[in-house]
Amino acid sequence: MNQLNEYGWNNIRQDEWKNNFETAERNYLPGRVTLEHKRMYRVVTAEGEWLSTCSGSFTHAAAERRDFPAVGDWVAVEQMPGEEKGIIHSLLPRTSLFSRKVAGMAITEQIIAVNVDIVFLVTSMNDDFNARRLERYLVAAYDSGALPVVVLTKKDVCDYPEDYIDQAKQVAIGADVVAVSSKTGEGIDTLSDMLQNGKTAALLGSSGVGKSSLINALCGEARMAVQDIREDDAKGRHTTTHRELIKMPAGGILIDTPGMREFQLWNENDSVDSGFKDIESLANQCQFRNCNHHSEPGCAIQKALDEGVLEKQRYANYLKLQKELAYLERKANQKTQQGKRKTRK
Repeated sequence: MNQLNEYGWNNIRQDEWKNNFETAERNYLPGRVTLEHKRMYRVVTAEGEWLSTCSGSFTHAAAERRDFPAVGDWVAVEQMPGEEKGIIHSLLPRTSLFSRKVAGMAITEQIIAVNVDIVFLVTSMNDDFNARRLERYLVAAYDSGALPVVVLTKKDVCDYPEDYIDQAKQVAIGADVVAVSSKTGEGIDTLSDMLQNGKTAALLGSSGVGKSSLINALCGEARMAVQDIREDDAKGRHTTTHRELIKMPAGGILIDTPGMREFQLWNENDSVDSGFKDIESLANQCQFRNCNHHSEPGCAIQKALDEGVLEKQRYANYLKLQKELAYLERKANQKTQQGKRKTRK
């Protein structure tokens, strides 16, 4: 299991394996998905790395996207006789799941990464910095079950990095904010220290924020190709085109993801409150428990808005995200009811 330990295998996973697979199926091996491409998976095991597909029974039992493997998943895989290929029979329980709604009008979930301990929310200190988008990332990170860390890149070319750091801290209440430069190495050790003891982190951010350069700096080598941003609008070009799990020299694991220009939430939980703890705290100070935060007397939120304590754009984004999630929940319920009607027919 030494090779698997390098990919995050630990005693907890070993106990799960013993309880679920070891006695029942001797020919199954534990493995971790390192790459996914159109229902084909690269899976690393203690006996090698195999290109794998899901078994027929696995596929038949899968009802939705999250029932299939994703990069970072631990799976029960069987090697095909005489070939460097495998068949995935089952998923081990997930500790975290980071997802979003697919771009466009379709009400479908897109899984970004699973079984991550940390989510590095990467944004650059230039015109591409967007506090409202960062709020969305934070809500999704809290919902995933992973620890969010805001990473501000390109410090070496930023004239006033303190301004961006202050803005990020105002949005990412309770989360670490780390300013880095992939060229000078500033802040890289801080991120490397977070990846000790087999920890897994996912890199998320829009194109051109410097994720590939950051991976190269963490690896200490030119592992990923990089591209410059466009000078006219500071927007980036896509460098990463797929999700991939990368083993770090110091022992941690990174999951790199393609840049995302559009990020719509996918959850039905109370994670919005986790990303807006300041607003939640103010709401608890209102005079009435059923306060709608409009014109009611003793409304702490309206008072904070009037006094400038709470930024109006931040509160507007909070309300917008709540409406998005309510819309998604209604659509998901409609979809469920349609499926039940089809089954009855």
